[in-house]
Amino acid sequence: MLDSYFKISERGSSIAQEVRGGLVTFFTMAYIVALNPIILAYSPDVNGQFLFGGAAPAPAMVAATTALVAGVLTILMGSVANYPLALATGLGLNTFVAVGIASQMTWAAAMGLVVLEGLIILVLVLTGFRVAVFKAVPAQIKIAISVGIGLFIALIGLVDAGFVRRTAAGPVPVGLGVNGNLVGWPTVVFVVGTLLIIALMVRKVKGAILIGIASATALAIAIQQAFNIKPNFTPGNPPTIVDGGWQLGIPAVPKEVVAVPKFDFTGQFDLFGAFTLDNVSLIAAILLLFTLLLSDFFDTVGTVTAIGHESGLADKDGNVDNIQKILLVDSVAAAAGGAAGISSNTSYIESAAGVGEGARTGLASIVTGIAFLLTTFLAPLVAIIPYEAATPALIIVGFLMMAQIKNIDWDDLGIGIPAFLTIILMPFTYNISVGIGAGFITHVVIRIVQGRGKEVHPLLLLVSGLFVIYFLSSPINSWFG
Repeated sequence: MLDSYFKISERGSSIAQEVRGGLVTFFTMAYIVALNPIILAYSPDVNGQFLFGGAAPAPAMVAATTALVAGVLTILMGSVANYPLALATGLGLNTFVAVGIASQMTWAAAMGLVVLEGLIILVLVLTGFRVAVFKAVPAQIKIAISVGIGLFIALIGLVDAGFVRRTAAGPVPVGLGVNGNLVGWPTVVFVVGTLLIIALMVRKVKGAILIGIASATALAIAIQQAFNIKPNFTPGNPPTIVDGGWQLGIPAVPKEVVAVPKFDFTGQFDLFGAFTLDNVSLIAAILLLFTLLLSDFFDTVGTVTAIGHESGLADKDGNVDNIQKILLVDSVAAAAGGAAGISSNTSYIESAAGVGEGARTGLASIVTGIAFLLTTFLAPLVAIIPYEAATPALIIVGFLMMAQIKNIDWDDLGIGIPAFLTIILMPFTYNISVGIGAGFITHVVIRIVQGRGKEVHPLLLLVSGLFVIYFLSSPINSWFG
């Protein structure tokens, strides 16, 4: 029954392979359960109130709700769209909501914007617009998006593990470790985990990524027992940063395994509250909504494209089956995240790690979703997996996705230059949508200059115009005061 419904054999997979892939995806994105509270729970709104109107941060409730919504939506993606894609609170979008939106209004109004954005995207899916845009993108630009995301997630892995860090001063924004040196035992865990996965892959061992994550976690626990290493980052105002510590979470055996979750704040949003504030102009509110909309819209397009190419589920034009259902679930996720008060939920590129382990169907997503639901009760147990043990998977998957670069026609400048900008701007700006926008705009401009404007799909012209507004949103906002 499972094989027939999920087309497991048809896609060259097995139940065991799907389970491994689902678990790997979970391990590589479980960090969001710990990270989302740090971003949302400790950020006051314009009135000095914390999330859900509290006078004090509520990180445990944010963590439990983050896991709950991620679990439900990921299971929905697997069962409805049959695609190996997991969803959770969007990293980057949650920071924008906390710092860029809630700082100007109440949390209820900020989450209302998120819900409204999700509903608009849902309408765009139901009318066929979102799918039409997806299909209007040239096949080789889709490949460039996939390659760019590969570099992006590799950089995410390096930064999250502390192997690459931001520099406080100097000629470059990032560098190796601290002042050019690798610091701390956690970095050793990351290096050992990466080399182990590489060795297992070379030897063609099944479950290489999962074995690598589990082994690195065991090593991390042993090191923590021996040296009692402190966390690199402790939330607060201001936060405490210690070089050489764990990037997020301490891999010590927890004193308790089960914690009773609380979900008593869901539904606290004001759908149109952002448009009735005295301190936020109508134009400013519209631009905030537009930024959320465009980021969510095209981050997902990029993620679905990358997963399709990596899993072999994309056709020669880069399109995937069930795209309507995939985008439908993703749109519901955006609104659901806002309604639950934990920011927009979106498709996670870390799903590529599970695909790298062999995931090809929605069964893997259901496994990931169940793991998230269990996390609402087993959060202390999940917390022992540090960044440094999970991020090696992202490095390996980045390599696998990079291999597609050979399929881009670099001799055609109308493809080569947009592809180049798409690929480099995703990691350099830490933003998928920026890379996609730059690629679209330059592709349109070059084709018009070449006298080949008729080859550009009208929807691509429209979307490129919207990206111009996206990039100029700050001066537009200033212009309108």
